[in-house]
Amino acid sequence: MRFELIRAGRSEFRTLDLCRVVIAGWTGRDPAKVREHIWELASLGVAPPRATPCFYRVGLELLSTASSIDCIGDQSSGEAEFIIVVDEAGAWWVGLGSDHTDRHVETYSIPVSKQICPKPVASALWAYEEVADHWDALELRSWVDDGAGLTLYQEGTLAGMLDPRQTARAYVEQGHGEIGPGTLMFGGTFAALGGIRPRQRLRMELRDPIHERGLVLDYETRWLPFQES
Repeated sequence: MRFELIRAGRSEFRTLDLCRVVIAGWTGRDPAKVREHIWELASLGVAPPRATPCFYRVGLELLSTASSIDCIGDQSSGEAEFIIVVDEAGAWWVGLGSDHTDRHVETYSIPVSKQICPKPVASALWAYEEVADHWDALELRSWVDDGAGLTLYQEGTLAGMLDPRQTARAYVEQGHGEIGPGTLMFGGTFAALGGIRPRQRLRMELRDPIHERGLVLDYETRWLPFQES
């Protein structure tokens, strides 16, 4: 997959050879906030996880940098998440993505709900070492179009999420192996302001207030007709 890699104020375009996509869930640092997100999903009929954090594998073909995606029916929604991409040399890069999920399917199978929708990602990545020392200050926000323009949907700093190194350790401890070269990992998300709701447009930003820069992802979902034979 082709990315713009940004380091030391310079950028280069490079194709990274990816071999796995991992969705990390329930990665909040505050147990109370994790429970809040579990209850939020439980209200939609989603069974709670056996352990937190938890991990799901999805297909590489789901990744997309397109400005629009197609989903069956009108029950899917996006989630703003930081992503970690590991290049062929083992270096970490930080980006922005949306764990777009079918909320109806999620009520009976979380793994299938993750696999059934495309996963939009921003095409630019920051070098991890340039944000590691102020990781908790990074700001993550998303907005949805509720019919009268964009409305704030999610907001927080990454101080509210597990440090990605902790998440990577949990991945190993649970027997999944290393977050090695070729991995793209979604790092988890915040609860939605006003509750999870399907919307066709989502805009999100990962902002670095120290270096005064941001990554932006803006996409629309085409809801395809759902017809049973």
